[in-house]
Amino acid sequence: MGSLLAMPSSVEVHHAQMLKGVLDMCVLASIVEEPSYGYALVTALNERGVAVPNENSVYLVLKRLSKAGRIESELVPSESGPPRKVYRATEAGRDVLYAWMADWSAVRNGVDAVLASHV
Repeated sequence: MGSLLAMPSSVEVHHAQMLKGVLDMCVLASIVEEPSYGYALVTALNERGVAVPNENSVYLVLKRLSKAGRIESELVPSESGPPRKVYRATEAGRDVLYAWMADWSAVRNGVDAVLASHV
């Protein structure tokens, strides 16, 4: 008899799908708040309740934001090993974050209005 792999629950799958839609915004907001490196971003997001299902997903977002010119990076010496790539927001990144925040507010308000009648 083979071993059974644990399948994610429908709630976990739904959470991952919702997170996909807002992870870019959360990563960019974190970097605007304070320049950081990849693993620290994963940790900070998890501590704030944005349960990042896969560390790689944050690195894909960083690559996408960098390619779009919304963030830039530099290697910074580390006390505990090799240099770290630290990400900083560009002016274009700050501008797009503010636009995304306005969009998010409108979407959140609409969803909250729909869900309020079901609570």
